[in-house]
Amino acid sequence: MTQPATFRRVRGRRPRLLDLFCCQGGAAKGYADAGFDVTGVDKDPQPRYPYRFVHADAITFVLEHGAEFDFIHASPPCQHDTECQRIQGNTHPDLIDPTRAALETTGRPWVMENVRGAVPKLRTPVMLCGPMFALETYRHRFFETGGGFRLEQPGHCAHTVPQAKMGRPVPPGYYGQYVGNFSGVDLARRVMGVPWMNRDGIRECIPPAYAELIGRHALRQLAPALDVAA
Repeated sequence: MTQPATFRRVRGRRPRLLDLFCCQGGAAKGYADAGFDVTGVDKDPQPRYPYRFVHADAITFVLEHGAEFDFIHASPPCQHDTECQRIQGNTHPDLIDPTRAALETTGRPWVMENVRGAVPKLRTPVMLCGPMFALETYRHRFFETGGGFRLEQPGHCAHTVPQAKMGRPVPPGYYGQYVGNFSGVDLARRVMGVPWMNRDGIRECIPPAYAELIGRHALRQLAPALDVAA
């Protein structure tokens, strides 16, 4: 396995972020806001993706090109570990272990994101939740880190605001649950900060605020202090 490389920035160039399994770009927006030059990769066409996009298999691409980037984010499909998919009897590939193995070959710092059902397979993940960012939704996502990058667990406040039932309109004073065939796409766009997405993108994305936090921590931890302003 390649040894972790020093995170560095060439003067006049934003550090490069590889966004694997990118879908419509929730994570990408956050990393761009943090200061990264983002490239997304997905096996499906993503016409709504707001940054540079490569139509390719994510694992194959990171094995061939991952070392060319300064930081890597991966969101392998969560359907294998999503309760509603199991209830419906749907089967999906489990890509967490293959994704981790591919990331570890790059020698680059990385983070891998997934849902609660995947937690037993993730290594000491950090959990992020909407109210940590003043977002009116509980959307727990879990982040494993590697390649020399570390992220500490933020404080997690109690869930005191009621949450609308899955698929139902959001009553006043409630938080929305924007998964599955939910209603209220316009509200979800505003709450999560993803105005370019449709329902398919929203129900799978992480809010950009989560990735912006991770990106800013990455710049502070991994960039030489005199070369990158975090």
